[in-house]
Amino acid sequence: MIDSEGYRANVAVVLINDEKQVFWCRRIGQDAWQFPQGGMDEGETPEEAMFRELREETGLLPHHVDVVGRTRDWLKYNLPEHLVRHHSKPVCIGQKQVWFLLQFRGTAQDVDLVSHGDRPEFDDWSWVDYDLPATQVIDFKKDVYQRAMQELKHLIGQH
Repeated sequence: MIDSEGYRANVAVVLINDEKQVFWCRRIGQDAWQFPQGGMDEGETPEEAMFRELREETGLLPHHVDVVGRTRDWLKYNLPEHLVRHHSKPVCIGQKQVWFLLQFRGTAQDVDLVSHGDRPEFDDWSWVDYDLPATQVIDFKKDVYQRAMQELKHLIGQH
């Protein structure tokens, strides 16, 4: 779902444990880490997309998490010029995301990075300090990560 401005509707998941660490995933075959995220399907609400992406990318189901909160508005980022697919119609220049903060209620054994999606996106994961992802994610996503993490931070401990 690409809007009239060229932004693809997307959701991102910040999964937090009882130690206030976040679930950080390594992209398959790369030394690049990010949060689970993915595009919304036609007719899907952000929450429906979040639960679908959570299952596809991590194997986690709704009973493994509690929804703590979400960002108030869409947060946008632009793709670097070399990643814009000018031949596709409509052209996607970036993503607009709703970010969700989830409290993890499962166990490490509940995480399955390979069995639930068409193509696995991640090959490893770990729990990291809340502030680390915004400094370690690929450069063009750093600003949106900082904005999302700042907005969601006040929700920690409220659930």
